Amino acid sequence: MESNRHLTVKALTKYIKRKFDADPHLKGVSVKGELSNVKHHSSGHLYFTLKDDNARIMAVMFAASAKSLLFRPENGMEVILTGDVTVYESSGQYQMYVKSMQQDGAGNLFAAFEQLKRKLEQEGLFRPEAKRPIPLFPATVAVVTSPTGAAVRDILTTINRRFPAAEVLIYPALVQGDRAVQSIVTQIQKVNRDGRADVVIAGRGGGSIEELWAFNEEAVARAIRSSSIPVISAVGHETDFTIADFAADLRAPTPTAAAEMAVPHIEEVSERIRAKENRLMRAAGETIRTARSRHQSVQNAYIMRNPQALYQQQVERADRLHEQLIRSTKALAERKKTTVQHAAFRLSRVGPAPRIDFEKAQLTKMQKRLQWLAASAVSDKKAGFSQQIAILDALSPLKVMERGYSLTYHQDKLMKSIDETKTGDHIDVKLSDGTITARIESIRGNHI
Repeated sequence: MESNRHLTVKALTKYIKRKFDADPHLKGVSVKGELSNVKHHSSGHLYFTLKDDNARIMAVMFAASAKSLLFRPENGMEVILTGDVTVYESSGQYQMYVKSMQQDGAGNLFAAFEQLKRKLEQEGLFRPEAKRPIPLFPATVAVVTSPTGAAVRDILTTINRRFPAAEVLIYPALVQGDRAVQSIVTQIQKVNRDGRADVVIAGRGGGSIEELWAFNEEAVARAIRSSSIPVISAVGHETDFTIADFAADLRAPTPTAAAEMAVPHIEEVSERIRAKENRLMRAAGETIRTARSRHQSVQNAYIMRNPQALYQQQVERADRLHEQLIRSTKALAERKKTTVQHAAFRLSRVGPAPRIDFEKAQLTKMQKRLQWLAASAVSDKKAGFSQQIAILDALSPLKVMERGYSLTYHQDKLMKSIDETKTGDHIDVKLSDGTITARIESIRGNHI
């Protein structure tokens, strides 16, 4: 019976897990080590291994806890983890469920600041060429800050003192705490939707790095960069630098300085206007004096006192030019006429008419010679033809038959021997003036 007592793997693992869960020394334990095999899951969970020179432990940080991280965990980071150690039943491995993580050494917040700054800088969010100029004379200034802090009072006092013509719109926002980031982003977006402001001041008064941290968040930096209205950052004191300062179009060391940068000083503007007015008056006076002097010189000019002299000379000059034009035209016509006559004379000498007459005479001579040659050739051919006719006539068998000879045919064949026929056959005897058909009565051969 003893040998039949056993545990399943699941039961054993569950027992060990309860032992781990019941141990108070494994609750809220802090462990220092180096991160490796870091995996950021799409669900937001964070899986990694914590190791030192001699050992390693698997760990997981669920999305609810990972969202509070101010930096992005990466392989090789030295960190301090706080959480519970328990057993993962499916694999039977013990692992740590991390609730908080901070970097060891430089400090958690400073590391997060540097990491986010590098990331946004690589994206080009801080490029100088992307920064917009602040308008010189804004009609409306929007202020995104706490409505109860000293910063808003300093901004209002400074703007009212320097440029009372500007309207100030307060967009109240939380500037520290868990909801500060969303509050700042929402108010910057609202300023852009309203479209009333020419420039935005976003910031708060001084404080610790934790109190200023909302202006080091990525969402705030992106909201500032996405604003269609130029943004002046005014966070803390002169020595305080935040991510918002790098993203803004202009960084002010203090909220008071931001107000001074946002609007001109009314007295300085008035002084510049007075200076420009004086310069304008001097320039206008000088221009009037110059014009008056020139007008006087023109009035005293000889031509203005005797204006007829101007057109009389021109009339005389026009007459001379007219006469000169007539003479030049006639001379040109004469020259062209002479040129044409010379050309006609040269053309008559070297033109085609003499050549045509010569060639025509040659053609007539050749035609006559050709006719004579043709007549001679025809006469020669006629004589030759007559001679040939006489020869043919002399040799014609008809001429022979006229002397008493005949041709005998048997069955349309010319007979040359008595052997070609026999007694009783019919033959045709062709004479010079006709044909006789006869029947052979007898045949006699020549006897030598």
